[in-house]
Amino acid sequence: MQNFLSNQNKLYLIFILILIQVFFLKPAQVLADLPTGNAVKDPNAILRNALPIKQVELQEIQHKLEETSDLVRGGRWPALSKTVTKCQSLLKKYKNQIIEELPSEKQKIAESTFLDLKNDFDSLQDQAKSKDKYSFISTRKEALDKIGGLEEYFLPTEFPYYIPSEFDNLPRLLGRAKVNIKTSKGEMKAIIDGFNAPLTAGAFIDLSSKNFYDNLPINRAEEFFVLQTGDPLGDEIGYIDPETNLERHVPLEIRIPEESETFYNQTFEELGLYTETPTLPFATLGTLGWSHSSTEVDDGSSQFFFFYMKQNLIQLAEI
Repeated sequence: MQNFLSNQNKLYLIFILILIQVFFLKPAQVLADLPTGNAVKDPNAILRNALPIKQVELQEIQHKLEETSDLVRGGRWPALSKTVTKCQSLLKKYKNQIIEELPSEKQKIAESTFLDLKNDFDSLQDQAKSKDKYSFISTRKEALDKIGGLEEYFLPTEFPYYIPSEFDNLPRLLGRAKVNIKTSKGEMKAIIDGFNAPLTAGAFIDLSSKNFYDNLPINRAEEFFVLQTGDPLGDEIGYIDPETNLERHVPLEIRIPEESETFYNQTFEELGLYTETPTLPFATLGTLGWSHSSTEVDDGSSQFFFFYMKQNLIQLAEI
């Protein structure tokens, strides 16, 4: 994981999060605009797909293995076994090619990982034949984690997207960071994605490192929808930069698959991209969103929300 910070400012949109062991209580109301549609249930798959890499062979193996999700849920064991066989075939076909594309210092590790993946796929085949659903799900997760680790070896050495110079005064996260979030109702682990929203992610990491969120309550909530926090105590509604004595603002950032650059302070409607889905889909279980008003796209400052939680959070203890 890469971790780069610089200066300051604010925004809405996406830095994805994997939430673990969190328990909540009673909600109220939220200021956050979310798209319609079903929530995606696998944030790990979204994070893998959001990596700025172009290793299509490894991603083909990943996507084929992810196809087993619906099959195992529906108990379609013959189709499941057939899909695993395809995964085994792709692994054998692409292994050497993928390893050769890696830097020499990574090739030995990759060789070992591919051997582990072969064993995982063999186990998946046995589990599919014996209809062992829970073992299959566990082994598949381990295999996909290994594939994700291999994919990270193909990340570019420099940040791949342009950030306009007008935002040079803002902090940025040029990669990903892991954050532990402690609350009065349990703990969460977050993966903050700066590849697709470097300024939003940078602002969040900057405020977290300043202990800005310590002991702030959930200030708005909507049952089974969103929970929002980050409203500082007192009259202010965002982070006040002590150097300027002004509220820091972060621009809206949107990354769309196949687009070469990130869009700043432009909505999907303004771009004419009404049917597009961002690289990190917003209607996703366990997503963190950066809050902003209903009238502006660049007036988020410190408040953020958890999307589609199962119960309610009472109070953040520390981030």
